[in-house]
Amino acid sequence: MPELPEVTALAADLGERLSGRVIDRLSIAAFSALKTFDPPPEALKGQTITGVSRHGKFLDIAAGDLHIVIHLARAGWIRWRDTPPPKPTGRPTKGPLAARLVLDDGSGLDITEAGTKKSLAISIVRDPSEVPGIARLGPDPLDAAFTRDAFAAILAGQGRAQIKGVLRNQALIAGIGNAYSDEILHVAKMSPFKPASMSAEEIDRLYAALESTLHDALERSEGLAASELKGEKKSGMRVHGRTGQPCPVCGDTIRQVIFADSTLQYCPTCQTGGKPLADRVLSRLLK
Repeated sequence: MPELPEVTALAADLGERLSGRVIDRLSIAAFSALKTFDPPPEALKGQTITGVSRHGKFLDIAAGDLHIVIHLARAGWIRWRDTPPPKPTGRPTKGPLAARLVLDDGSGLDITEAGTKKSLAISIVRDPSEVPGIARLGPDPLDAAFTRDAFAAILAGQGRAQIKGVLRNQALIAGIGNAYSDEILHVAKMSPFKPASMSAEEIDRLYAALESTLHDALERSEGLAASELKGEKKSGMRVHGRTGQPCPVCGDTIRQVIFADSTLQYCPTCQTGGKPLADRVLSRLLK
């Protein structure tokens, strides 16, 4: 799933390609992806794109007085296309294409979603705040107002909640998902199951890890084209997605915990005092 660093870089790349361009049409291939009905996609025809921005993990393509808001979910992505799309056959097709934004010269974007679980969401709105997911967003960690004290207040309000879930909760902090929460906690040397209520020293350490992890990822992604962002994200991970590999800090084997719809990765030596975390899914399989 693209998170804050990748969506920021994607918005910058698309902004350079799309700003000042005129929309010919937005074609919806997967009708479940379109979450709004008014204004309709036809209202975008002839609108000039004025910019592309980010709200948490949402992309916002501003066109005239309208906004195309896209949440790529777990398996969505956007590909730039220099040439006109193939002519429609009139027959329903199966494949990853969810929608296609076509500019007046035929170039544009293919919005795709892999896999069978379809969660990608496209909204056409007059104001981004009309999208429920954006209206619920917490503070952005790149905002100057996201200070150490503001972060401490968020943690204090969550009491005994596990810190991994707090970092991922978009209503508390916008833009951090499964991957970067793993990375932040590894840098901070904290267990993902640690309660959010913690000492001042631990808050300092976690805030510094959050800031450094996100800004390092932003620097690595800066200037990259959309086609390069997935590979950059994967190559920059320290623990996430690296189960069974050596920790880059201590050399211990990176482990994982499996949940119903996601996994987390961590280093026992760096984060949990050398003790493996209980993996209920694995425990059931071994019985």
